[in-house]
Amino acid sequence: MATFRLGAIASIATKIPHQNVAKLQRINFVRRFATGAAPKKPTSTLGLALKGMAVGALVGTGWSGYSFFKGGPTDHMLHEHVGPKVLDKLPDVKIMRRVVNPKDDSGLDLVLFQFQTCPFCCKVRAFLDHSGLSYSVVEVDAVLRQDIRWSDSKKVPILLAKTKSGKYVQLTDSSMIVSSISSFLRDKKQDIGELAKYYPSISYENDAGRKVFDIMNKYFLMFQEKKVDNRSKEEQEDERKWRAWADDHLVHLISPNVYRTKDEALETFEWFSDVGEWNVHFPKWERDLMVYVGAFAMWGISKRLKKRHQLSDDVRSHIYDACDRWIGEIEKKKTTFHGGKEPNLADLAVFGVLNSMEGCQAFKDCLENSKIGPWFYSVKERVLKNRGNAL
Repeated sequence: MATFRLGAIASIATKIPHQNVAKLQRINFVRRFATGAAPKKPTSTLGLALKGMAVGALVGTGWSGYSFFKGGPTDHMLHEHVGPKVLDKLPDVKIMRRVVNPKDDSGLDLVLFQFQTCPFCCKVRAFLDHSGLSYSVVEVDAVLRQDIRWSDSKKVPILLAKTKSGKYVQLTDSSMIVSSISSFLRDKKQDIGELAKYYPSISYENDAGRKVFDIMNKYFLMFQEKKVDNRSKEEQEDERKWRAWADDHLVHLISPNVYRTKDEALETFEWFSDVGEWNVHFPKWERDLMVYVGAFAMWGISKRLKKRHQLSDDVRSHIYDACDRWIGEIEKKKTTFHGGKEPNLADLAVFGVLNSMEGCQAFKDCLENSKIGPWFYSVKERVLKNRGNAL
């Protein structure tokens, strides 16, 4: 395969304490360009709920808690690269539905493991649908997560993509999934398995002194030497900037708004159940557990999130401001979308995040108190127009 242009390590370096930056800069990793800073990968709302419940179970187990936060004997090994996991065959899981597009000529075989209303899963689906791709869907049980027990990563979305060798490469992180598949679609001679190698995980020490991982280059598209992107460098950088903004800022406004009160939290989870067809895919006891326990847990956790992200008690004002800021950027361009006449990856990222709360009161309030509506429904129209048939 011809040499690739790789995104740079700068997006990770901005998150690492000053004393570690020099070490990181010495990593022997080929790189050609870098713009912007990649944010931490936010945790899905349902995942955060489970963590909240897990904390309660850990009360009193001081030594275990200490060991967890202190780290194990290998935690001093920072900055190692971890490539994507490759599976010899698909896991033995139940495919809930298939999206089939007869116009799809990509040759891709994709299986998406998701929560229907997870903002990051909504981002991936918006991209796949707008791209006219066929894919299978596994709706993961938000409580037991049995359908991803085969995976080291317990977060969704996870996308399995069949490689030229017949094996399946595991793609994690919504932005990495979008970038790798988008790169493939621009040059279908590439192997998705080889492309995935240019989005490795890298470890670093966070502010709490704990070893964590993030995906390198996740906002960058990877091309062979031939030119397959006719946009200017500035346009590409602007797209990456707003994709990162959707992950780093906009998504953090969702939970404090949709779980603002106990009633809104319960309304939100009832909507999750409806659109995710939890009553069809899961036993009633499990569906009720997810709805009632999840709603109560997320109502409590939303208070912590509000404090963590320095939001005022008027959390609605923050999401109104974010919506209008986004629309303001598009108005400067005097175009229908950030991408011009058609949505680009930034449009689809912002749409996906907002789409995750479309059935909630918070979204209805956004329609009434910000200028997001016309743009949102224009993107939705394009996505639905290109989407295949759900079977």
